[in-house]
Amino acid sequence: MTNMIALAKALVAALVIGALFLTLPGCQKQEGPAERAGKQVDQTVEKVGQQIEKAGENIQDAANDAKK
Repeated sequence: MTNMIALAKALVAALVIGALFLTLPGCQKQEGPAERAGKQVDQTVEKVGQQIEKAGENIQDAANDAKK
């Protein structure tokens, strides 16, 4: 009898946890225009940083070639 009660409690707990895992993703906040703009700014800054790094490498290569 106690095994049945323990099994029932475990089953109820598993169902509750399963329900939480199914419902929590639906509670995620949708992106607003400011968040989308912020992501675009982040991407632009990343691209600019890569271009600056590439330009610095080209300058360094040119300086090394000039020394030869």
